[in-house]
Amino acid sequence: MGFIKLKNIRTYSYHGCLIEEGKIGSDYSVDLKVKTDLRQSSITDNLVDTVDYVLLNQIVVEEMAIRANLLEHVAQRIIARILKEVPEISRVILGVSKLNPPIGGDVEAVTIEMEEYRS
Repeated sequence: MGFIKLKNIRTYSYHGCLIEEGKIGSDYSVDLKVKTDLRQSSITDNLVDTVDYVLLNQIVVEEMAIRANLLEHVAQRIIARILKEVPEISRVILGVSKLNPPIGGDVEAVTIEMEEYRS
């Protein structure tokens, strides 16, 4: 077994409960870690024997482009889609960060983290 990580996938998205957040948008960062079996690909050196991280990035970017009020909601959509489209993945750990959130203080980011196992 092993893990594939995509760190700091950057997007400009329109999530948030405030009307202004839906119009103005904000910078986001997504960290993704998936568990999968890397033994075969480590031997064959062939992309078909592993999880394609280009696809993982594409799923994150596409789902981040769909507006949501809560980061938890967009994160759950990303996790569900990964588990649906990539059967080789047994576990997903996902962090979604809103950079410079409008919360009336000097805060670099607000992050939610979710984890799900294939049932």
